[in-house]
Parts: sequence; C-alpha cells; structure tokens
Amino acid sequence: MKKFIAFLLCAALCCGITATAEGAVTVSSECDISDIDIPIETAVTNAAIGQTLDIKAKSSVLMEPNTGTVLYEDNADEALAPASITKIMSLLLVMEAIDRGDFTTETVVSASEHACSMGGSQIWLEPGESMTVDDLLKASVIASANDAMVALGETVAGSEEGFVAMMNAKAKELGMTGTNFVNATGLDAEGHVTTAHDVAVMSCELIKHDLIKKYSTVWMDTLRDGKSELVNTNKLVRFYEGTTGLKTGTTSTAGYCLSATAERNGMELVAVIMGGETSGDRFNGAKKLLDFGFANYTFTRVDAGIEEGTTAPVNNGTEKQVKIKAENTLNALLEKTASSDITRDTVINENLTAPIKKGDTVGSVNVYIGDNQLGTIPLVACEDVPKLTIKVTVKWILKGLFSL
Repeated sequence: MKKFIAFLLCAALCCGITATAEGAVTVSSECDISDIDIPIETAVTNAAIGQTLDIKAKSSVLMEPNTGTVLYEDNADEALAPASITKIMSLLLVMEAIDRGDFTTETVVSASEHACSMGGSQIWLEPGESMTVDDLLKASVIASANDAMVALGETVAGSEEGFVAMMNAKAKELGMTGTNFVNATGLDAEGHVTTAHDVAVMSCELIKHDLIKKYSTVWMDTLRDGKSELVNTNKLVRFYEGTTGLKTGTTSTAGYCLSATAERNGMELVAVIMGGETSGDRFNGAKKLLDFGFANYTFTRVDAGIEEGTTAPVNNGTEKQVKIKAENTLNALLEKTASSDITRDTVINENLTAPIKKGDTVGSVNVYIGDNQLGTIPLVACEDVPKLTIKVTVKWILKGLFSL
C-alpha cells in the first residue's frame, strides 16, 4: 500500500494533475508514467547488420556519438512534434552556460510567473519560489518538469523567447536542418518540430557534458527537503544495463518519444524513437536499437604508433630534423565481424622546408582495417625550426670565432 501511495505521489509531481468538478483526476498527456514499474522486454535483439528491426514508431535512428555514424535508421528525416525531448536542446544550452561560468549549480533562481504558468509535467513552482540550478536540473531531467525548464531558460537568456532563439541558433550550428523550436519545453505548438536524426545529433552534443549524467542516470530523488519526490520518466534507467540517459517526451500530437543513451564496453550509443503509439513502443524500440548496436559494433581509439622522439627531415633549417608527434587519436567504429587487423601508413610531407612553427602539420598516419581506410591522424611539429639565412650563418661563424 505504501508503495502504491508513493507511486501516486510521484505521478502527481511528474505530471500535471488537476481535479475536475466531479472529483476525477486528469493526467496531462505531456507525461505518462503509468507503466513505470513494468519491466521492458527481456529478450535480446540479435539482428545482424542489414536486417530490419521491428520498431513500432513513426521514425527511429541509432547513432554512435564519437564518430556521428548512423548505425540504423528508419524515416529519420521526417519533421515531427518532439514533445519533451525538446528539453535535450534546452539542457544543452544550460550546460554550456554553466561551462562558461555564467552561473553554477548552486546559483539560486527565483521562479517567474511565466515559468510557473507552464502546463503539462511540472513540480508546481510558485511565483517567487527560490530553487537552486541543481534542483531545477533534477526536476527538468528526472521528472521532465516544464516549469523548472523554463526557469532555467530564463536564467540563461532572460526570457523564454530569447532562450528559444538561442535554441534555434544552436540547432543551425549543429546542422539540424529539420528542426524549428517554438518553446523550451516541448508542449505542442504549431511549427515546433524536429527529426529523429536531429534529436540524435543534439543528444550526442549534450552527453559530451558529463554533468548531465549526474541527473539522467538517477531513478528517484527528492526536492524541497524531501517533501517532493521525483521519479525518472525514462524507465530504461532502471531496467536496461548501461543506461546513461537521456529524455522522454509524450504529447497527444507527438505520441511517445524517447532519446535513450547507454554505454557498454567503452562504446556509448544514442537511440531515438519518435511517434510511438504506446509508452512500451518507445522503450522496447530503443532497447532493440541499443541491443543491435552493442551486438554488431565496437568502438576504439587508434593511436598513430609514433614513438616519442620521432623526427622528420627539414630542408634549409637551423636544424636538419624536427621532432614530430600525433595531433590526436582516431575514433574508430568497427563492425565486430570485420577483420581486427589495424595497419598504419606514415607519410611525411615531401620537401619539408623551414621555417616550421610548433604545431604545423608535417605529415599524417593513414589507418586501415584490411583494405578499408578508417581515417587519418595528422602529424605535427613539436618545436620551431627557423629558416637558415645568411644572417644566421654569419652569426654562427662569429660565435665560433669568438669561442676560440
């Protein structure tokens, strides 16, 4: 009985609940956690690359975030209402503002009347109520609270309108060509659309910020000194191994949506479901995508194989050699059935001539798996090598004479 009462409290806090004149309880379609305690399908999806997955949704996509590679997609570019997975972009802008030092998670925010007027899922903020950014993030990520999300947006941009302009600018910057935001929450609005592919792109960008996982991996939490309970609307957090987030969304127009992230054996994946007919459709669909990705792919970072102290010849320089190093490693997404033999081909630029500045590109390492090139790792100079001029030569001669 206590568990049932606690569940009802969670539902009341996570969703907009109102009592009608007849005493009936109405739950906003923005949030549906009626099946939150029901486990997802346990059978593992064993589909091979090239096979079609049975996903009951209008669109879906699976993406590997480090390379941006799409591993599976179905109708991924159709513009659809996104519901609360809109908040992925909103939260990304909040993370960036924290990184810039505009405010911290301990900054106290006073709720505006506009933020408190939001419908749908909410934590029932009162105008003037003070809450830390940390608590507002808890409410926004875990319980999909619209009032908390707008309060954060106003903290970033001064108004929801200004914040939405920032959201659209960021979408353009990320190449999200199928997206247009009208609000910060995802409540149904004319022209408020995105695509499964675009949702995957902004999800990949959001999970670069480790702070988001402090909230997106939490199953249950509290606010207001324990008086308000929160339950995560993403039940994969509880039922799917390796889940790291990310965001659910539900409205009558959008249907059931989900951007799910999970990590296993050093590989993180982003699975997006849009337009599911039931809550189970989105969770089971995301599970199928993630199972497919983990079963068929592996992620590794390939180094250039350049030993410390390696040099390259230099023409017309004060030194005949310049020390070189790899600029980075190569993110490589590999099919598990492919050959695991990785080979490297080092190429130094021909006729490398001074002057050379530290950081200049002096060559590359081409990385292959079998006959297929995975990518290229640039090689850069570790030091400056000035050009050998008459002035420098005379200076050397004079220095030699005076040292006799």
